[in-house]
Amino acid sequence: MASTLEKFIHSLDPRALPRVLQIQSGIYFQGSIYEMFGNECCLSTGEVIKVIGFKINKLIASICEDNEISPFSAKVELPLNFPGLYKVVADKTPYVSIEEITRKVSIGPTRFGHPCFYSPEDIKLANLTIKHGEHIIFNSVEEVNGMLAVNCGVVRNNQAHSFTLPLSQEGKFYECEDDQIYTLKEIAEWKIPKCRNRVVKLSNTLQKWDSSNPLPENFGGCLILTPVYEVQAVMKFRKDIVHILSDLDVEVKDITDCYDISAFLQPLCLEDLFDRTSKEFPMVAEIMEGPSGNKKPYNLLHAGKEIIIYKKYQATRVLASEIRSDSPKRHFLIPLSYKGKFKRRPREFPTAYDLEIARSEKEQLHVVATKAFDSPHKELISVSVGDQFLVQQCQTSQVLYEGKMKVIDVLACEQILSDAYKKVLLPMYMEGGFVEVIHDKKQYQISEICKEFHLPFNVKVSVRDLSVEEDVLAAVPGLQFEEEITDSYLLISSTDSPVESWEVPVHRLNMLVHLLSKDVQTVVPPVTKTTVEEISEEQYYMVRRYENRSLHPPPRPPKNPT
Repeated sequence: MASTLEKFIHSLDPRALPRVLQIQSGIYFQGSIYEMFGNECCLSTGEVIKVIGFKINKLIASICEDNEISPFSAKVELPLNFPGLYKVVADKTPYVSIEEITRKVSIGPTRFGHPCFYSPEDIKLANLTIKHGEHIIFNSVEEVNGMLAVNCGVVRNNQAHSFTLPLSQEGKFYECEDDQIYTLKEIAEWKIPKCRNRVVKLSNTLQKWDSSNPLPENFGGCLILTPVYEVQAVMKFRKDIVHILSDLDVEVKDITDCYDISAFLQPLCLEDLFDRTSKEFPMVAEIMEGPSGNKKPYNLLHAGKEIIIYKKYQATRVLASEIRSDSPKRHFLIPLSYKGKFKRRPREFPTAYDLEIARSEKEQLHVVATKAFDSPHKELISVSVGDQFLVQQCQTSQVLYEGKMKVIDVLACEQILSDAYKKVLLPMYMEGGFVEVIHDKKQYQISEICKEFHLPFNVKVSVRDLSVEEDVLAAVPGLQFEEEITDSYLLISSTDSPVESWEVPVHRLNMLVHLLSKDVQTVVPPVTKTTVEEISEEQYYMVRRYENRSLHPPPRPPKNPT
């Protein structure tokens, strides 16, 4: 059955890709040259294309002056970078199952990807009952006992409770009111459900109104956002990826089930290549669509270039974040082969419990209190701002509590006085503040830090890496090494000048290739270049999510007995 390209893409589940479409009709009966981003393609009636992906390119906004939705509302086109902050208006139409929510709503690792719903009826689970009206936070979709389910959570009395809901769970699920504010780009990426429009209310314009602004002056109403998608497709006799806007006035028919999909070039992303067996490497490929970026090697990986993919492997990186009080912070993945050197920077500890976690046998931890603490027990010390301590060990101590002696966990320290050291006890539950005093002036390689100290660990580059043209870490005033991670990489080089090879990250580089039936002349890869990779906030949370999946969370700090 034929439908408009717009209607088809709006209802298409990304998990169903790729799809083969045949152009049926439209204003382009005899065919037309369609050009976008420098890619020309002829969409004639009967033409067959393979859709391999799509993303929101821009938004069509219907203006509702007095929060009244009307078919006669004026419509304007808004780019994703249009300035302003917006509040999302909760959709009043319920979802009828958990499966429908997972199919239409974006659920992901960042704070934007945790939608919140409520049910007008109680949901009884094996060990928990979700009360009607209670806010259910959707955290992730994962396989549980061979079945797909949603990891959810509710908060009761400031206590989080986790549970799973199967996709087969039916009922009425309404969107909760959202008090956060978002940019249009954030809304486009995370807050527009499939097959539904999104109503938003302008919260802050971020700039003065002028005649170029498509919205009315002093506008305070709502906008109904309808996405226009950029469709990635492959045509039968082309080696590149074509980009088509979903509002192109053509009708299409899905013929995937009755068409030989192998007639098209097979675009492969880096994950597809990594899934191949090690015996299939090395291989030669031609890039169909290269990554964005102007730094090596990304600026060399353009469409039409032939590359050798030598092998796949796992490599260690140190996940590091910029030390700063405000946000956003910059995040980096640093290879252990980084040739710069680091000096230590003081760490900050919010509780005595954090001092216990940070102490090591290698050296005694010396800290200064940055926040006062009045001890409720005479057996334990009160702390003033500026007090200095040498951290010793964790132990237990008896304190008088409601007329009875009670055993609690404490941290044994030596308080540094003007002319002596005094043995004192700090309650482990103490919420204060401490900053580390650094006596170590040594310069360290990154591998030495990972071997000799517990992470997280604060540093600053003291000697930049001279083997690279630009060391991005050298300009950062302070870094916190958070943890070592293991990530997936492919080793590649250019076929025309294989003088050096590059590690490319499988999960963070958007690149499409197709394999060529060519023999690899050089089986041994040339000199390998490893670089510091700066990653976005979303990529940072993805890395931490995958890395921490198999780790147990640290124990909760002890509570104040009072």
